[in-house]
Parts: sequence; C-alpha cells; structure tokens
Amino acid sequence: MKMKMNKPKGIIFFIISLAVFAFAGYVILFGVFDRGKAEYITQGLDLKGGVSITYQVAKDNGKWTQTQLEDTRGKLEKRIQNFSTEATAYKVGDDRITVEIPGAYDAEAVLEELGKPGSLYFCTKAEKDPTEEEIKNKEYIQIQNEKNPTYDGYYKIWLSGENVSDAKGQASSDQQTGNTEYVVSLEFDSEGTTAFGNMTSQYVGQQTYIIYDGEVLSAPRVNEAITGGKAQIDGQANLEEAEALASNIRIGALTLSLDEISHNVQSAQLGNDALAKSIQAGIIGFIIIFLFLLLVYRIPGFAAGLALLSYLELMLLALNGFDLTLTLPGIAGIILNIGMAVDANVIIYARIREEIAAGKTVRNAITIGFKKATSAIVDGNITTLIAALVLLWRGSGTVRGFATTLAIGIFIQLFTSLVISRGLVWMLYYMGLQKPVFYGKEQVRKTIKFVEKRVLFFAISIIVIAIGIGAIIVNTIRGNGAFDFSIEFKGGTAVNVQFDKDYSIDEFNDDIKPEIEKLLGTTDVQGQKDTSTKGLFTIKTRKFEGEEMDNFRKLLIEKFKAQDKEQNFTDTEISDTVSKEMRRDAIVATIIATICMLIYIWIRFKNVHFALAAVTALIHDVLVVVGFYAISRVTVGTTFIACLLTIVGYSINATIVIFDRIRENRASMKRGDKMIAVIDNSITQTLTRSIYTSLTTFIMVFMIFVMGVSSIREFTLPLMVGIVCGAYSSVFITGALWYVMKGKKLDK
Repeated sequence: MKMKMNKPKGIIFFIISLAVFAFAGYVILFGVFDRGKAEYITQGLDLKGGVSITYQVAKDNGKWTQTQLEDTRGKLEKRIQNFSTEATAYKVGDDRITVEIPGAYDAEAVLEELGKPGSLYFCTKAEKDPTEEEIKNKEYIQIQNEKNPTYDGYYKIWLSGENVSDAKGQASSDQQTGNTEYVVSLEFDSEGTTAFGNMTSQYVGQQTYIIYDGEVLSAPRVNEAITGGKAQIDGQANLEEAEALASNIRIGALTLSLDEISHNVQSAQLGNDALAKSIQAGIIGFIIIFLFLLLVYRIPGFAAGLALLSYLELMLLALNGFDLTLTLPGIAGIILNIGMAVDANVIIYARIREEIAAGKTVRNAITIGFKKATSAIVDGNITTLIAALVLLWRGSGTVRGFATTLAIGIFIQLFTSLVISRGLVWMLYYMGLQKPVFYGKEQVRKTIKFVEKRVLFFAISIIVIAIGIGAIIVNTIRGNGAFDFSIEFKGGTAVNVQFDKDYSIDEFNDDIKPEIEKLLGTTDVQGQKDTSTKGLFTIKTRKFEGEEMDNFRKLLIEKFKAQDKEQNFTDTEISDTVSKEMRRDAIVATIIATICMLIYIWIRFKNVHFALAAVTALIHDVLVVVGFYAISRVTVGTTFIACLLTIVGYSINATIVIFDRIRENRASMKRGDKMIAVIDNSITQTLTRSIYTSLTTFIMVFMIFVMGVSSIREFTLPLMVGIVCGAYSSVFITGALWYVMKGKKLDK
C-alpha cells in the first residue's frame, strides 16, 4: 500500500526532473532573455580568436635594456589578465610587445579600457627650477600642455607607478555623513611606502599631483601623513571614474612607456570549426558512455547517464554565468570532471550491486551503496580540488584557466553524483522498478594476486620510465633538445603574409599549414587571420635556418598566391608566450599541491604511507607521459601543462578509490588474515570500477582525438597515454607500494 502511494509521487518527480533537464537544454541551445546560450560563452584565442595589440617602446624612455623590456612585458601581461586569465603578452623583435586578449572583438573598446601604457608619477610642485641632470635622472618632470596650461611647470617626483602594488576603484560610505563616495584605494611596495610617507608628511594640507603620460590625472590634497603603505584618493564623481583612474594607475606601473602602433582582430588559432568538431566528438562520446552505463548497470546506469547530462548542462551554464574563458586547457578540465563523474557513479552502482549480491533488499542496497561510496568519492574529489585551488592561487595564464574550470566542475560533479543521481535512482525505484533484475548483482571474482607479482610490475614501470629518460638524454646529445618545445616556450618567428585569395583559417589549417610543416620539418606552425584585412595572415613558427626563409617564401608565392611585396615575408623574432614566471608558477603550484594532497591523504587515512604511495604513483604517471613526449616528439606547448595536470588529477582520484577499499577491508580483518590478501582482495573488488572508468574516459578523449583538428590531436594523444598509465599505476603499483612501505611490517 505504501509503495502504491509513492508510485505516483515518483512518476511526478521524474517527469519534473526530465522537464528541468529539457529546459536547461533549451536555455543552452536557444537562451532565455538573451542569457545562458552556449554560443555566448567566451572562447579563447585558440578556439575563437580575439584582439591583438602591438606596442613599441616610446622614444622618451632614453636608454633602456632588454631586462626592462621583459619586466614591462611581464607587468603588462598581469594587467591584461583583468580581461581574461588566458590573455598573453610576448616580445616581438627588440622593441615591441604584442598582447592578445581572447574573446574581445571591439579593439577600440579594449584600447580605451586598457589605457595607454605611459609613465606615472606621484609629485609635488617644484620649489626651484631643476637642473638638466635632475630631469635626466627622473628626479623632476616638466609638463607642457597647450590645451590646458593650468598645470604647466616643473614637478618633483617622489615615487613612480612601479611602486604601486595595487589600485582599485571602490564605492565606500562616509562615516560621518553616511553618503556614498567613490575612491581609489592604493597599496605601495616597501620602497613606495617610505617615499609616499615622506611626501605626505612634508605636504600635509597641501596639493599633490598624480601625473600620467605628461598630464595631471588627479590632484589630491593631503589630509594627514600616510606611512602605512595604503592610501585613498577621494573626490571621484562616480564608480566608473574611480575605476578608470585606478586602471590608469595600474597600467602606469610599467617599467617602460609604450606607444600603441597597431591593433586588429585575430581569428581562432585552431580553426573556426575546432570547437564545433570537439563538441561533435564529445556528443558521440557521451552517447557511447550513456549506452555503456545503461548496458552494464541497467536502471542505475540510466540514472547515471541523466546525472552526467545534468553535469554537462550545469557546467555550460556555469561557464556562461561566471563569464569564464573556454580554451583547450579548459576543455581538459571538463574532460577530467567527466571522468570523475562517471567514476563516482560507477563506484556507487557497483556498491549497490555488491549489496544485492550479499542478500540485501534493493531498497537497503541503494541506501548502503550510496553511504559506502560517499567517502571514496568525497576524498577523491577533495584531493583534486586541493590541487585546483593551489593552481588557482599560484598559477597564471592557461594554468589558471584550467584550474578555474576544474574547481567549478568538481562542485558541480559532486552535486550531480551524490544528489541528482541519488534522487533519480529513488524516483525510478518508487516508480515500480524494484526487482533485483533491474539493478544486477556484482559477480564474486576470484582474488587476483597483484601484490605477489609486484616485482614484475615494478620492473615494467622502471623500464618504461628509463626508456623515456633515455630518449631525453639521446635527444639532448643529438642537439635536438630534450623535447620539441613549441614557440610558446622558446619563441620563434612571426611573418606577415598577404595572400591574393581570402583564405579562411580552416583553409589555412587544412591546406597551407601541412605544406609549411613538411617544408620546415615541424608541426609547430600557427596561423592567425587578420579579420580587418582580406587575405592577411600572421604565420608563427620556429626560427628559420639557412635558406628556409627563401624556400618558405617561394612555397607560399608559387603554390598559394602570396603577394611578393617588400613589406611581406619580413621575419620578426618573437619571444615565448609561456614566460619564465608562468613556468615557475606552474612548477611551484604543482609542488605545493602535491604536498597538500599528501598531507590530506595522511590525515584522512591516518597513515603517511598511504600518502607516500599515492604521490609516488602520481610521479610515476607524470614521468611516463613526459617520456612519451620525448620519444614521440609531440610538441610541448601551452597544453603540455594542462595535460600533465589532468593526469595528476585523474591518477590521484583512481588511487584514492583503491585505498578507500583497503581501509574499509582492513577494519574488518580477522585474526590470521594477511595484509597482502586484503590488498589483493581490495584491488580485485575495485577492478571493474578501474576498467569501466578508464574505458569511458578514454572513449571521450579518443573521439576528440579522431575528430579534432591536428593541434587538438597533439593534446589528446598524450592524454590517452596518461589515462592508460593512470589505470595501470592505480591497479598494479599503488597497492603494492603501500604493502612494501607498511603492509609487510603489519603482516610480520
């Protein structure tokens, strides 16, 4: 009677759930009130293109060095990341810097918001005419403005924009009147704190001046001495004015003044249909995974498929809602979360089948299955979340974009796996699908003796890693470089080419790029189309050697009708876009994340050896993939970092599942039981999960590999190697490592 009463309720809730899924899909496809549509998601330079602006060092800088230019490039890159974490800045030739901002197609608006990168100083009126030496040493500055001669004259410089750590436009409330006022909050470095303190101490009650690019931006009066390194400039008319002043102060912190010499809109680096092909591949992969889950897990598999669909819908809506920039590394974060979402559902439903096989009713099996699976799912996601948060904190550029997508995806994936999936299973149960045949029984498998064969598995790993290290050494000795680093890592050459035909970026990638790759013997060729001039391309590749430039020119003129003009085919040296700072941040972030994961696993499992075994397996997987890069000579570009981070997250999640089962089985050990048998039994019990999760994730990546463009294939190929390696290490290495470190002692 109770079930009959709940059956209509289950049907109603299930219909409502399907309606919600359908509505979310409608919003993603068509939008509601001009919101939520998938095509509104901001895409990176690699997927959709963006604005490219080139600056040249201004003549009024006097003598300057390449070190100052590199410092200016680094600071400018931090400024443009206010537009997008995927924005990059790199040196072109000896005196130019190009910035590329994804997804922003109004170049004029970007220039206006970014501001002119001029010099900024905090000054007071000069009490005497300075000498030429004092002006040359930047102790004083002269202002001459015919349009507004009010501020003409000499000013004493106390500190420059380089001493400003941060500047923000804010709205605050006056403590006495309660009225809203708009201010600019400043923070100074140690040198700036001292200089600003000296200036404000000597000029209490007097006017000071913020001079930007030869004009007075603001003339605030000093109310009191400010020696704490923080200050506020009040009197702004509105928040927009305060933010504009703050932006100019931030951009004025550059070491060198820059003049903007050109700006244009660039097409996608990977081709206009790169994302479309990836989406098509993802849809096919998702359908295969859905059918696989349905075939293996029956009713729970159907619920898992719907939960996975809800993850994808929520993820797309989140990308739109948080205005995140989607790039190839961001897609990697989504793929990792898809793998973890499938993993979570497989863990849950395998548990339910185990409980049914143990004689539990379906109702109790569902309750117990979700309860027992929760710890492994939460632990695996928290360790990955720790890594994502550290990367978000310490990383920059594409690393930060990857971490942002991954962190948001983890929360969504946990919600869909533990809440939506649970709700769907109960709805289906109350709809009348209550017989064990709808859920299946986990077959009892004979325990496989993994640990006893550990010497063989360790030997295989050592040999594979040694081959990879050997390839690195051989490549270095031959002078080819340990890896085939892309121009993002080592710089290269940029050539402007004007074609008679208005090639699309896809035609370039399909027809012209392969010919250039064949000529130069490299896959590291990038083409960007200038959408403001028909047929104009910027082709980036490695530095030319010998007669390569002449052959390159001949190829494009004779075969692809490039114009043989004087201004064409001038090869300009460009610097790396993955700066030393970005590389250092990625390495430091990865080390910190590894340490944090080690500590969490240590605390959670109350055994440091679990943590050490997990981290060792993680290093094992990274070394194998790095070796693959060396052997295959797959180009090491910006996606290299995202690939390794994806493998780290995937590897640690798979390891946690097995360790959670070892912990559970260890707690129920009886007198005379051997730890080696417990470990073997735990790995055998989770073997199905390991195979299914690896297989489904591999299918998704493989479909993108098959259907994607060449640059995407270079990313997904190492990723597939990492998935296979992660599955191998979690099954054959981690449990055996823990046994060697701790389990053997417990047996004794």
